[in-house]
Amino acid sequence: MMKNKLPENQIIIYETDDGKARIDVRFEEENVWLTQKLLADLFGTTTANINMHLKNIFQQKELDENSVIKDFLITASDRKQYRAKHYNLEAIIAIGYRVNSSRGTLFRQWATERLKEYIVKGFTLDDMRLKQGGHKSRYFEELLQRIRDIRSSERMLYQKVTDIYATSIDYRKDAKETDIFFKTVQNKMHYAVSGKTAAEIITERVDKNKKNLGLTNFSGYHPIKRDIYIAKNYLYEEELKMLNRIVDAYLSFAEIQAISEKTMIMKDWIKKLDEYLMLMGKGILKNAGKVSMEEAQGKADEEFLESKKSEDKKYVSDFDREVKKLLRMKKEK
Repeated sequence: MMKNKLPENQIIIYETDDGKARIDVRFEEENVWLTQKLLADLFGTTTANINMHLKNIFQQKELDENSVIKDFLITASDRKQYRAKHYNLEAIIAIGYRVNSSRGTLFRQWATERLKEYIVKGFTLDDMRLKQGGHKSRYFEELLQRIRDIRSSERMLYQKVTDIYATSIDYRKDAKETDIFFKTVQNKMHYAVSGKTAAEIITERVDKNKKNLGLTNFSGYHPIKRDIYIAKNYLYEEELKMLNRIVDAYLSFAEIQAISEKTMIMKDWIKKLDEYLMLMGKGILKNAGKVSMEEAQGKADEEFLESKKSEDKKYVSDFDREVKKLLRMKKEK
């Protein structure tokens, strides 16, 4: 079983047991990292002392310098970014044994627990940071504003759902569940309101003999070729209303969670969407359907081409009318 990768550049606050120091700990590559300055703060000593112990550790071959050090960008007090050496948990523990073994032990226990929490649950929460700012933390204020911006945006319904998913506290765009969610969300929602996948909707409803090829909603006065590949464009009025209701309920739930200061992870949003689709729609899509999107697009292309041929035969241009008018006038003479 593959381990989840920690999110890049996640910073979590660690408070020492005496409460005198609060340290921003970097979580990356399934490890924790501290600069020499932060190591000094952690162990209540000077950077010179930390540097001396590190030199001894490397000279005595206790640790391999290249395997425990990594450069990361940090933002200094002047708001400029600088590269700084960071030392991983193995190095932190080694220093702890030399300068303050009790603090080193407590930090090791804390860091190990945070790493374990992420590997098991897929995320780790910065409780200290979330509690900052009194009754309502800045995190939840910003999250609530982001959700309301999504609700009021002009983005498509499906995009709003994926935008909400991306607010997950553990969101990673390269996660396997993210890839699956983004690939299946449209089909799931189409199935919930129509009982058909996107490909099945297109295949069954595109028709050269129907007005606008069977499309019920699209931009402009007449459908253009790209319109015929969008399943939502074939949904009936009641199906569209239901789709809007499901998305609205999903967005409302997101607002309530943010107002209540409850965090959501990726799995929570996937589960919640399925619950709404089951409750308000026709059930959950269990498979990819009977028709592939390639087949559906092929059928749409055929119907579109036949429709254009039929329209061309019926079409009479202004030039054609003038020619007929002249011919008629000649006959009358």
